[in-house]
Formats: sequence, C-alpha cells, structure tokens
Amino acid sequence: MLNFCPGLRGHGLALIAGAVLPLSLAPFDLWPLALLGLALFARLLQGLNSRDALARAFYFGLGYYGSGASWVFVSIHEFGNTALPLAVVMTALFVAAMALIFCLPWALISKIPSGERRIMVNSLGFAGLWMLGEWLRSWLFTGFPWLYVGYGHLQTPLAGWSPVVGVFGLGLIIAYSAAYLSNLGMAFRSKQAKPPLLTGALIVIALWGAGQGLRSQVWTAPKSSPISVGMVQPNIPQNLKWAPHFREPTLDRLRSLSESLWQKDWVIWPEAAVPMLYHEATDFLKEMDQRAQQEQSTLITGILYDDHQQRKYFNSVLGLGTGMGLYHKQRLVPFGEYVPMESFLRGLIAFFDLPQSVIHAGPREQLGLLAGDIRIAPSICYEVVYPGLVSEAAAQADVLLTISNDAWFGGSIGPLQHMQMAQMRALETGRYMIRSTNNGVSGIIDHQGNILAKSEQFTLQTLSGEVVPMSGLTPFLRWGSAPSLLLGALFVIVGLWRQRRETPGNRQAA
Repeated sequence: MLNFCPGLRGHGLALIAGAVLPLSLAPFDLWPLALLGLALFARLLQGLNSRDALARAFYFGLGYYGSGASWVFVSIHEFGNTALPLAVVMTALFVAAMALIFCLPWALISKIPSGERRIMVNSLGFAGLWMLGEWLRSWLFTGFPWLYVGYGHLQTPLAGWSPVVGVFGLGLIIAYSAAYLSNLGMAFRSKQAKPPLLTGALIVIALWGAGQGLRSQVWTAPKSSPISVGMVQPNIPQNLKWAPHFREPTLDRLRSLSESLWQKDWVIWPEAAVPMLYHEATDFLKEMDQRAQQEQSTLITGILYDDHQQRKYFNSVLGLGTGMGLYHKQRLVPFGEYVPMESFLRGLIAFFDLPQSVIHAGPREQLGLLAGDIRIAPSICYEVVYPGLVSEAAAQADVLLTISNDAWFGGSIGPLQHMQMAQMRALETGRYMIRSTNNGVSGIIDHQGNILAKSEQFTLQTLSGEVVPMSGLTPFLRWGSAPSLLLGALFVIVGLWRQRRETPGNRQAA
C-alpha cells in the first residue's frame, strides 16, 4: 500500500496535525480537533516503512510539543534569566528531544497490517501504539506526562470512562476512534471493507455510548459532612520570591490574608509559601501553629525543608494547628529543582544555577497529611500530572490536595493545562481536589472533575469553598492503568502477528 502523501509534503502535514492537537486541551477545549489531528496522523503513517514512519512521527511530535509546551520558553527566558537567543535554542532542543521520544513507538506501525480489509487490526494497532507512547513518556528520563489527549474529554461522553480506565485508557479509546475515522474514506471505495467498517463503527458507537452511560455512575460516597476551606493566593512575583528584602512583606501578606479565613476548617497556603527554610522559620511557624489551634483550624503550607542530619533539602508541605504531617515531594522538575548531570552543567549559565535547584526527592512511602480524622493525599506542583503517583496516595485518602507556584509559567497556557490535569485526577479517583497556587489558577474541584470555585490569575486574593471527604474506590483506584496498558500491548502484538502471518514467505511456510 502506497502512502497517500509521501515526502516532505507529508511531513509538513504531520507537523500541522501535531500543532493542532493541543487545541483540544485547555484553555481552548476544542476536543474534536484531537480526533481530526490523530485521524490525519494515522492516515499519514499508512504505507510507510519503519524509517519513514519514524521521521513522520518526529515531525508530528515537533508540532505537538512546539505548540502545546510553548510555555517552556517562558520559564527558561523570563524566569530562568536566559538570554533570548539561547532560550530559543534551549526550547527548540527540548521540543526536539520530546519529539524524538514521541516517535519511538511508531517504528512498529509499518509492521501492522493496513488496507481495506485490515481496518480493525490497523485501528487497534494504532491505538495501542499511541497509548503505549503516552505511557512511555510518563517515565522515560523521569517522564514528562503532559499533553495527553484524554485531558480534553472532561466534559465529553468519554468522561464516564475516566474513573474506570484513567487518562491512558481514554487515550486508547480516542486513538482507536480517530484511526477508524482515518480509514473511512478508503473503506467506502471497497466492497471488501464493508464488514470491518461496520464492526468498527459498532465498537466506536458502543465505546462513546457506554462512556455517556458511565457518567451517571457514582463510584465513591461521602465519608463525612462538608469541610470549609479557605485558600490564600499571595501572588508573590517570581523575581521577588526569595529576595531577602521581600521576606517580611511576604510573611505579612500571608498573615493578613489568612485573618479572614481562620473560621474555616482548613486554611491552605501554596507551594513554598514561606520564603525561608523550615529551621529558619520556626518562630513564624510556631506563631501560625498557635493561631490555627486557637481557632481550631488546620493550616497547611508549602515550605522548603532542610534536613540537617541527611544534609538534604526537600520541597515539602506541612500540617499545623489541628493538622499534622510532613510530606516531601517525590517527582522533581529537572533544572527547576535539580540539575541533571550537575557536575557538567552547574555554573555554565544562570538557568543551571536557579536557587531552588538543589532539592532532593522524598521517599516513596509517605503517610501524607491528617486533619482530624480526615486523611489528605498531597502532591506538589508537577506531581499532580502523574496518574499513578496520585492514585496510589488517593486510595488511602479522603481528599486530594495539590499546591503549586505557577508563576514559572507566566501568562502562558501552562497554568490552565495544569489545572485541567488536576481535574482529571479528581475524576479518576472520585475524590475532591483542592488546588492552591501562588498566582492562580487556584480552585476546588469536586469528585466528578467539575470546578466548584476558581481564582483569577495574577491576583492577590483569598478563595473559599467546601470539600466533601469521600470513601470507596473507583475501578481506576483498584487496578490503575495496568488493564489498559495490557490491552494496548495486546492490540499491538495481534497486529504484529497478523502482519507476520500474512507475509508471502510465512503463508507458504504455513
């Protein structure tokens, strides 16, 4: 089978298809574009050998990450103190590296049958490779689990599948639907294609219909009465965050904004809200602890914790007042919190010497936080984008909490994408999610992924609302992503087996 758009023209179309795909996600939420972009990508891969398929997938990845992760430039240039030309080069290298990782699974697409009679096998194989690629990008080189197509379906019929299969399973369903669409034009011209065309249509209709039906299914139940929550969004400029002369103004801002919130059950401050190391801030923390106990309230704050015994620094979240617990962040941001290949890179440019880039990863087994008898599963900033990490903690908790400082994103689309991923974690786990940030978007999300209260960006404000502690486990909390990953791998294996069986040499041997 010949490719319908060979050479550079096909690569250009793949670049465009990749660039369009992030428009299906926040803040644009044009979810049908994911189906169209993936359908075009699937069609552009058909009839290519492994080398050409890798090249085409690389161009798609360039468009995908160049468009969807453009906020990386803001972090490097505006807040990493990197000169414009070098920031452009570093951003381009990041996008190219992500495109290289993205294209790896697509070397196998040429080994999966395509054509009028192989619509089902081809569509399932494409879907399996897409989902396995998303999973690969969640852990390879510490992972960058951003821009998953499932995030655009919080309000579509497929949302019902989220608590069952998680965001990876959603990607499998979306990619299958798109691959089926890509085969429609070719299939209508062939009588041989009518049976698989009908079967494929029934599967797509069943998947989307079942998703709509599952939206009314409630997997978890309230554990107790609602809890009142107040959040402080101090809106500290990133260039002043750690400035010594701005330390006292920051502490005063936290004090004054919290005064109207002490009647709430919980008061939440964002990531690293206290601009000092833990052992430097003991007097201030004691003051706030006493204030919270006086009002019978729980105060939860982000802080950098200096462990003198281990000679390590942790990005942490701390419970005070009627709350207790100390959680250390496990998944760190490269360059922002630690420097890969530190002995080679440290000192080369200002971006490799950011003041927070000395953080150590916390241990895997941590208890989280307690507020009375309510168990809280915390995640710090980037951690909320890891489905497995959040679900593992959520299974033992009643409420989810994520704190962040999205000032690093500036006015880009990054904070809105970040908020959308927090919504998906709430929907997957059937738990309320509190999201407290330095400069927005802060919010309260219910157990079905709906935003109940939301702050404005770049404003100094407080935000109040209620969360309901939830008990019970969604299917995703019970089994995680393993069933979806196994199913996707099976689709790929079946496709490879069918292709091998149908090659002339193997047919004769059989």
